[in-house]
Amino acid sequence: MKKLLLVSLIGTLSATLVVTATDAAAQSTPSTTTKKPAPKHRLVKRKSNATPAKADPVPEGSVEWACNEGAHFELKGDMKRDQIVTVHWGTKNYKLPREATTTGADRFHDVATGMDLVVIPTKAMLFSDKDSARLADECKTPEMAQGSPAPTQSSVLQKSN
Repeated sequence: MKKLLLVSLIGTLSATLVVTATDAAAQSTPSTTTKKPAPKHRLVKRKSNATPAKADPVPEGSVEWACNEGAHFELKGDMKRDQIVTVHWGTKNYKLPREATTTGADRFHDVATGMDLVVIPTKAMLFSDKDSARLADECKTPEMAQGSPAPTQSSVLQKSN
């Protein structure tokens, strides 16, 4: 009886090993079936649903300031009297409120956007607080290019003294 039990156990184990070896061999050998190539699809150009970035229009009645390296901006408002001026830089309009200075320079600065315009009698400079960069330097109006001082409060104050 022990021999019969031993023979049946060996038979069962060998059958299991043969099945396992056959499965392993089937997985390691490449399959003989070929895959069908993926169907060639035609490329269709779709129109973009993204709207182009809106560019603010240049404010009417603005004066263009030409700067070094081909930069320029448009300024709308009277720097002698207005408390807020509009600067058109790039594709956007920035409303810059006047800030008091002790140096006599006119400064218009908007904390929210980081735009900062400083005007002295000989030139204007445009800064960005966000980038800590000078965006434009040596900016002048056509009149300033002819030798006139910048149209600032400081020039008005100098004339009245």
